[in-house]
Amino acid sequence: MTLSRRTLLSSALAGTALAAVGGSELLPAFAGDATKAASPAGDVVGKITVGYQGWFACIGDGAPINAWWHWSQNESQAPSPSNQNLKAWPDMSIYSAGYKTAYANLGNGGAPDLFSSYDQSTVNAHFSLMQQNGCDTAALQRFDPNGSEGPTRNAVTAKVNTAAQQYGRKFYIMYDASGWTNMKSEMPADWTNVMAQYASSSAYAHQNGKPVVGIWGFGFNDANHPWSAADCLSVVQWFKDQGCYVMGGVPTYWRTGANDSRAGYLDVYSAFDMISPWMVGRIGSVADSNNFYTNVNVGDQSYCNSNSIDYQPCVLPGDLSARQRAHGDFMWAQFYNMVRVGAQGIYISMFDEYGEGNQILNTAPTQSFVPTNSGLLSLDEDGTACSADYYLRLTDDGGKMLKGQISLTPTRPTSPVVSTGGGCGSMTANQQLTANQSTPSCDGRFKLILQGDGNLVLYEGSTALWASGTAGKASANAIMQGDGNFVIYDTGGSPLWSSGTAGNSGAYLTVQNDGNTVIFSSGGATLWSTGTGGH
Repeated sequence: MTLSRRTLLSSALAGTALAAVGGSELLPAFAGDATKAASPAGDVVGKITVGYQGWFACIGDGAPINAWWHWSQNESQAPSPSNQNLKAWPDMSIYSAGYKTAYANLGNGGAPDLFSSYDQSTVNAHFSLMQQNGCDTAALQRFDPNGSEGPTRNAVTAKVNTAAQQYGRKFYIMYDASGWTNMKSEMPADWTNVMAQYASSSAYAHQNGKPVVGIWGFGFNDANHPWSAADCLSVVQWFKDQGCYVMGGVPTYWRTGANDSRAGYLDVYSAFDMISPWMVGRIGSVADSNNFYTNVNVGDQSYCNSNSIDYQPCVLPGDLSARQRAHGDFMWAQFYNMVRVGAQGIYISMFDEYGEGNQILNTAPTQSFVPTNSGLLSLDEDGTACSADYYLRLTDDGGKMLKGQISLTPTRPTSPVVSTGGGCGSMTANQQLTANQSTPSCDGRFKLILQGDGNLVLYEGSTALWASGTAGKASANAIMQGDGNFVIYDTGGSPLWSSGTAGNSGAYLTVQNDGNTVIFSSGGATLWSTGTGGH
């Protein structure tokens, strides 16, 4: 099993709080001195990049690794309270496939299933959510592929390429050098022989006309990153000689050579086209973020400006298990600080990292969606209700602030739970909405979207359940009730279908050859059909 970055880095550093700057101002694409930006906007500059692990597998999913990859400590056995490798439980309602674990059932009685990154449907769901929530580019993590993990990682890369193309996202390969003994020769060989083929994909990220390659781990002052500065510099230069734009995931204190950085590596760091200092384990509160802004980020940005390097600092949602999130205040403080410092891009750590608890991907909103014997926290751990997709929505707003589409503000504009006025309220097909506006249910499982074609569509995750444009249904109402359930009523007020009906979790919609639209349960039973009498 590959070591996670969490095991390599020290705990969060304490910091003193700075007074929050009040007011707001409308920004251009980059704050600060935009004339110093090394690169124009592209697929990483001026964009939100999310770190994408794609490293979860389950026995029975067909993956070559044939293991509970990254879900369990002992990957040959199903995850359980005594054999777990995760700090948060995913919201499984967005997936069409799941694999049963050895946990007890969820608080709502649901099966304790987990997803597999080897399933194309899983990767599609992830990239669909990226599309819906302003995640522009995914940095696909690639550890040493020469061992047993290699074939599964290769297969996941192909699935990521497919999903990124389908959902209009970009991705690039981000090599993680951690523990890679023969990195100097094997990393360039892997690019040449295996990964370079993706550079010609329409979904592969380019910056300044060059394919983007990331390298994480050079210069970290620990036994898992032992290479000389000369060897590291030679690898960076090799990729640049191949015509690549090279992003470097570097130590937090790269510029000063203190604490987590080896001395004598400044030439290595300065050779990167873009620098992204690591922050997981370094901060855990708004005060920490403010302290780093003053004492680290301002100096980093100034150095990068002076040396024509693009600066892409990390933004973290916070470790859920350590109760760092503060219902979004921690993450928003970082967005605010990184935009006002003038960052050329922002790197989200991470999209799907349930093992470290710092994922923005849909997470159990309440204990009803967590196995009863797991001991894991849900997003409402501090007493504030948060929808399952809250940190994706927060990322969307952070990206808009980076791009100057909304004003710079220290106050997060995104509510933990979206409502329509009173409580969860109701949203009807006759109510005027903005095209492509998304209205989630109280628990975050369902969304009602008025699409650009005027069609009102009900989704569970990325799966459409019902559409107002279906023949005969244009006058029906889809109402989000106070209990968080969606109910479809006919014009006479009779319920046609409800998300809260037993067995509806995992339902999907199919248009039949006879023209009828049918909602099936995950087991294939008919739950609702336009062809049923009276519908």
